Amino acid sequence: MDDILQGEESQRFFSLIHMLQRSAMMHLGMIPDESGMIHFNMGEAKAAIDLLGTLETRTKGNLEDVEETLLRGLISELKMHFVRAPERQQEIEAEMKRQEELKETFTSPDTAPSDTLIDDEEE
Repeated sequence: MDDILQGEESQRFFSLIHMLQRSAMMHLGMIPDESGMIHFNMGEAKAAIDLLGTLETRTKGNLEDVEETLLRGLISELKMHFVRAPERQQEIEAEMKRQEELKETFTSPDTAPSDTLIDDEEE
């Protein structure tokens, strides 16, 4: 992106944009937090996206065309992910539950859920 954003001021502005983008992405469960955990906080995600929208509005006419296009595209993409986040959260929670059940099968085989592949009593 450095080759697109030529000026130092432009690069600093997009560093700010990038911080807000990362915040939104983290709260949408798209990237892990500092401890490696995935979580969802729709309020925080919305706040970051709204701040990006405010920056877009307040800087209108002061950005280069390529900067405006980048900012607009970034906001649009984050809004799309925001709409899909609840579905993604359900998928992640279902996968975590499945993994926990699988782990239980190996750590506590006597009490863990299991499938019968061959029933010796049927023979």
